[in-house]
Amino acid sequence: MTLFKLGTVVTTPGIRNRIENQLGFAAFVESALTRHSSGDWGDLSKDDREMNDAAIEAEQKGEPTDQLFSAYECGTDKIWIITEYDRSVTTVLLPEEY
Repeated sequence: MTLFKLGTVVTTPGIRNRIENQLGFAAFVESALTRHSSGDWGDLSKDDREMNDAAIEAEQKGEPTDQLFSAYECGTDKIWIITEYDRSVTTVLLPEEY
């Protein structure tokens, strides 16, 4: 179930490079985006998960909201996903690209 719109999904150069050069990485990114949009925030602290949940609750009430952040790991691969407060853009990036 999708909890919010991702808007335009963009990737950083590091993500694009890995998609092109690592077999299976695109599937990992696609799976992570599905998890992100359904409220599975991945490998975050309790506080960060609660901040995301509060932003979703505010959005559902029509109140001002905040960015949504998720972090996912698959083997040695780690990615972050950030959806802007207005849900217009979702960026997939490597942690070192932040």
